[in-house]
This record gives sequence, C-alpha cells and structure tokens, in this order.
Amino acid sequence: MKKLRIFVSKLVRETFTTSVALFKITLPISALTKLLTDFGATDMVGSVLGSLMGLFGLPGEMGLVWASALLTNLYGGLSAFATLPQIGDLTIAQVSVLTTMMLMAHGLPVEMMIARKAGVRLRFSLFVRGGGALLAGLVLHGVYQWTGWLNQPCQALWQPPKVDAGWLNWALAQGQNMLAIAGVIMLLLVVMYLLEFLGVIRLLTRWLRPLLVVLGMSDAAAPVTMIGMFLGLSYGGGLIIQEARSGKLPVRDVVLSLSLMGLCHSVIEDTLLMGMVGGHWSAILAGRIVLSLLVVMGLRLVLQMVPLAVLKRYVYA
Repeated sequence: MKKLRIFVSKLVRETFTTSVALFKITLPISALTKLLTDFGATDMVGSVLGSLMGLFGLPGEMGLVWASALLTNLYGGLSAFATLPQIGDLTIAQVSVLTTMMLMAHGLPVEMMIARKAGVRLRFSLFVRGGGALLAGLVLHGVYQWTGWLNQPCQALWQPPKVDAGWLNWALAQGQNMLAIAGVIMLLLVVMYLLEFLGVIRLLTRWLRPLLVVLGMSDAAAPVTMIGMFLGLSYGGGLIIQEARSGKLPVRDVVLSLSLMGLCHSVIEDTLLMGMVGGHWSAILAGRIVLSLLVVMGLRLVLQMVPLAVLKRYVYA
C-alpha cells in the first residue's frame, strides 16, 4: 500500500508538472493567435502564400487555407477550405498535396513553442516544419503531375461545420483541451511505467533500433518519439520536456526526435481527418512518413558535422 501511495503521488506530481509546462505555452500563444486572427493576420499570411501555391499545382486561394492551418490548427485550415467555392474544382491529387502540406506544418505558434520549451530554437523548428512541408508539396505535385495519377475530381466525405469564432467558445474549447491533455498525459505516464515494468520498452527499442540508427537517435528516444508520432506533438513534446530536463536525452536526440514529431505526428487521427476531406493515402500517410524520415535522415547527416558547441548555440536552446 505504501508503494502504491508513493507511485500515485509521483504520478500526480509528474502529470501536474508536465501539464503546467504545456499550459504555460499553449494558453498565451493560443490567445495571441486568436487575437491576431481576429485582426486579419491569417488573410495577410494567406495573400503571401497565395503567390506560392502555383508551385504545388494549387490555386492561389489555397494559400488562405494553409495560412489558417499554420496559425491555428488543422480544423481551422479545414474550416477555411470549406468556405472556398474553388474546392469543387480540385482533383484528388491537388487535395492530397494541400492536406499533406497542412499535416506537416500546422499550429506553428503553439507547437513551435512546445519544441522551444524542450530545447529547440524557434527558427530551427520553423525551418524544419516549413521547409519539410514545402519540399513535400513539390515532390508530391511532381509525382502526380508526371504520372497523371489521381487527376479525377475530388469528392470529400466530410466538411467541417461552421462554428462561432467568438472568445467564449474559444475559452470553453481551451478548458476542454486542458482537461483532455492532462488526462492523456497521466494515462501516458502510467502506460510508460507499465511498459517499462513489463519490458515492452526494451523490446520496442530493439525492434526500432535499426531505424533509430539510421535516424541518428539513441535507444532512449524511441518511446517518446513513437508516442509523439502516433498521439501528437503536445503529448510527445510534453514527455520530451520532462526527459530533457532530467538529462536522459542527449542534445541531438532531442533535436532529431522533435523534428520527426513535428513533421509526422498524430499519424492515425490526423491522417483519417485529411482522408475524409479527400486526401489520398499515398500522400497523407505513405508520402508524409517517407518524406519525414528522409528529411530527418538529412538533418542527422548535417548535425553530425556540426560541433556540439555550435549546435547548442544555433539549434538547441
């Protein structure tokens, strides 16, 4: 019974510490993003991105969609997507390119601050997320254009409903998110303890070791990286904040793990969401995973040539 009390006390303490660290980031940044969006920041970013959309075979209006996703989240981007009359003229290939770019770069104000709290500088996160999304868009557009694949009109299975964008609804949504995040973090910590006790983490690490070696990560990075990829950057990033503070993860592990999680997280939920609006699995699942791994492999090669002192100065904060 005493051991159980000690475990519960430790669990509550770690859940509280990890959750508060996340809330200190997400709440102010979400409020600032909401304020900027109300004052037209999304439209300004969308007009800039609109001039680039042709590079990816997309109409300029899709710049507003990506801008909404970049500054808010995927649902914000899809809400903008649903309001545009041009969506009925898009092909499956075009929607697949757009949704993959959104998957690789969205919610940047909040998600980059989570990475910053774990130790990765904002400019590096922006470079990886933005550059990875742009590269994915170019590659996928090139492949679809060259092969002529998926050129038929897109038929979405679902469109997001229009919601009241007022501050009251925003506050209620934030409260719900905070409770959900705290609950999931507590559950994840319990699962991590249980998996470690049962030896599953050692087994998982053994299976993933070849991939980790290719990506340049140590065994210690495997569990939190997988959690981030499958459940989301908020959860994986929250655990990495805890691991980085404890000194369990080397600097390069933190950088590479957060880079991979940034480009490829919530693999199940977000992939299903983008599939429902017309994205094809070849882009939103296979393409996203493969391109994310290739980007991180490239980062690994570059970081190996960078002295640790330089890495800490310009990449790791």
